[in-house]
This record gives sequence, structure tokens and C-alpha cells, in this order.
Amino acid sequence: MKAARSLVARSTCYSSGVLRGQTLSPLRRDRAWIKECRMPREQARHKLNISTASSSPTPQPGPTQATQPPPLPRRPLYLRFTTAFAAGILAFGIGFTMAAAPVLDTGKALLSPPTDEETLTLFTPDSDAIAEIEKLIFEHPLTQSLISDPKYIASRPHLKIPPALRSQNLTGGTLLGPDKIAVPPLQFTTPDGSYFVSLQYIGSALCGHPGIVHGGLLATLLDEGLARCCFPALPNKVAVTASLQVNYKKPALAGQVIVLKAETTKVEGRKAWVKGRLETLVDKKRGEVPVILTEAEALFIEPRQAATMKTVVT
Repeated sequence: MKAARSLVARSTCYSSGVLRGQTLSPLRRDRAWIKECRMPREQARHKLNISTASSSPTPQPGPTQATQPPPLPRRPLYLRFTTAFAAGILAFGIGFTMAAAPVLDTGKALLSPPTDEETLTLFTPDSDAIAEIEKLIFEHPLTQSLISDPKYIASRPHLKIPPALRSQNLTGGTLLGPDKIAVPPLQFTTPDGSYFVSLQYIGSALCGHPGIVHGGLLATLLDEGLARCCFPALPNKVAVTASLQVNYKKPALAGQVIVLKAETTKVEGRKAWVKGRLETLVDKKRGEVPVILTEAEALFIEPRQAATMKTVVT
């Protein structure tokens, strides 16, 4: 029985064409027959699928089936490179222009700052409280007398600083604002640098003790005011502080306008000596007497590189 089955299976494998056309020795023929007859069903099924797919005709597009358009020809490499390079240059130019615009505006403002007269109209109060302080300063009898005095030039020098640089200026940016130095200080100076007067409102946010202005702020105002007094008397109109001596006389109360008065006492080459004081704002026509808050003396020296500094310092 077993011999019959073996014979039938062997004849089946031979008839399948596996060993057809091959000249093999009996031993190799038996081994090939065993290997072929023991092929897993998955392999046989896979072969069947491959043969079926290869024998099936290629589907043709029907009337409703869209045919794919032929691919577009690619542009030459030099054209693609030129286009990419031009796009990069354009993007860089746009980005550089947008980034450099504030710098260009600042440079232009430094080279052509507003005149002294123009600075008097550049500030616009943004609240009723600030507008009241502005009105108090400009309508006070002291201000009116200084405006009408031909020996004085009225200005707001902090407004000559470009807006982009004001955050780097202590009195013209950092300390300027509501409850601090509420409005840009109004100053009057003589062309020869002999005399100087300025008015500034000091708010409650600049106190060292509740209701009393910080002494360091008063020294800062004196340092800056006395320096501005002597600027016109120096060759390049700029100087730095060499020494400053401040004597505090009375507490300075916050929430009021105070007056700085200075006088240049001596000038020698690049050196200038100045004295001045801070006092309360009063109406002398009514018999009011100002209270002297602080007094100071200072020595200012023009740096050797002042010719380049004067373009960025006001």
C-alpha cells in the first residue's frame, strides 16, 4: 500500500513539471521530489497568485477614468539656482529694511534734532492731571517773565533725544512719567552759558520717605541742571562732572513744581565751575518768598573726545 502511494505521489510531482527536462541521478531526483512535494501551502498559494497576476491583462482606462497628464519638464539647474538666489536676496533686503528702519530714523533724528522752539510744542499731555501741571508751568508769572526776557532761550532739551534712545536717559526717559517727573522739564538758558533756570514737577513716586522727595534725585537734578548751564560756554558744548557738592537745606515735598537756578562762575579752557540751587515755585508779585531746598557747586570738564560726543549728547 505504501509503495503504491509513493509511486502515485512521485508520478504526480513528475507530471507537474517540477523535474521535467532535468537529468538527475536517482538520489538527487528523490531529494528534489521530496523538497517539492513538501512545499508549504503558503508558498504554493503565493506562486499561484503571482502566476495569476502575470497572466491577467493590464486594465485599460474606461470612458470615465481620467488619464494622468505627462510630467512637466524640469527647468535647467542654472535657472533654478538663479531663481532661488534672487528670492533669497529679496527676502534678505525686505528683512534688513524692516530691521534697519528704526535705526535709520534714530540716526536721522540725531543728525537733525528739533530746534529749541520746536521742542516747546512736541509734548502732548495724555491726561487731565498732566494737562493741569503743564498749564501751571506755562502760565506761571515766573515762566512768563523768562519767556519775555530776550537774554534767555526757552526749550525742552529732553525732547531732542530720539524716542528710541529716551529709555536710556535717566531724566528724559526713565524718570519721566505720571507721579514722577510728570512733564519734560522746561528750561531757560543764556547763549553764553552764564545763567540757567528750569522748572520741573516732582511726583510722589520719587520719594525717599513718604511725601518727601529722595535726596539722590535732587542731586541728580542739580548735576544735570548745572551741567546744562555751562554747556554753551565750552568749545564743544558738552562736559562731564568732575566734582559735585550738595548741601541739603530743607525737605523737598513731593507733588509740586520746583525751580532750579544756576550760574557759571568761571571758565578755563575745557573746565567750567558752576553753582546753583533748588527752590520752591512762588509768585513774587504776591510777596511770596521761595524756600531754598538744596544748594550745590560743581566742576565740569569737557572730554578730549567731545567733538564726537556732542552729536549724541543733548
